[in-house]
Amino acid sequence: MTDPARTSALRRPAVFLDRDGTLTEPRHYPSRPEELVLQAGIGPPLLALQRYGFALIVVTNQSGLARGLVDEAAIEPMHRRLRELLARHQVLLDGIYHCPHHPDGVVPQFSVVCSCRKPAPGMLHQAGGDLGCDLSASWMVGDSVCDIDAGHRAGTRTALVGPQPLAAVVPTLYRTTTAQALTTIAACEIP
Repeated sequence: MTDPARTSALRRPAVFLDRDGTLTEPRHYPSRPEELVLQAGIGPPLLALQRYGFALIVVTNQSGLARGLVDEAAIEPMHRRLRELLARHQVLLDGIYHCPHHPDGVVPQFSVVCSCRKPAPGMLHQAGGDLGCDLSASWMVGDSVCDIDAGHRAGTRTALVGPQPLAAVVPTLYRTTTAQALTTIAACEIP
């Protein structure tokens, strides 16, 4: 029989990051790589967390696919652009997971209720399994109620970022910027 404490100790922690409005500047359904602009100041704390052993994983709802606003072919160039922007800070993502679904979409293959669309924890569970992450030692960082709810449902700690706290959720921590949240997480996690 496997010892759960030992198995958990062998798995590494992760920082799960929402993309639009958290990792990148908010844009309404970005569809071109040049529309992705990193949030200010996120490079140093992400690099510190990466060097300490945290997996860095993007988990992003992309309902623009289901709504017919973004073409499937646009997704990979956007992911490549995000990786390039972060590489300028020596930050390497361990994974990018996206949910193309929305029950009110117009593209039939994506117009479904799924287990991956945040606030469902499917993307976090999938990434955690794929990459060997300990969700209980991990963080979900996002700018919306659905990000924080997904983190709670997956068993992570949560960091809400934005101009003001949201009454509908109680995150582990709240900061006005992603850089501040990541800096706080790094200060808590790195001895």
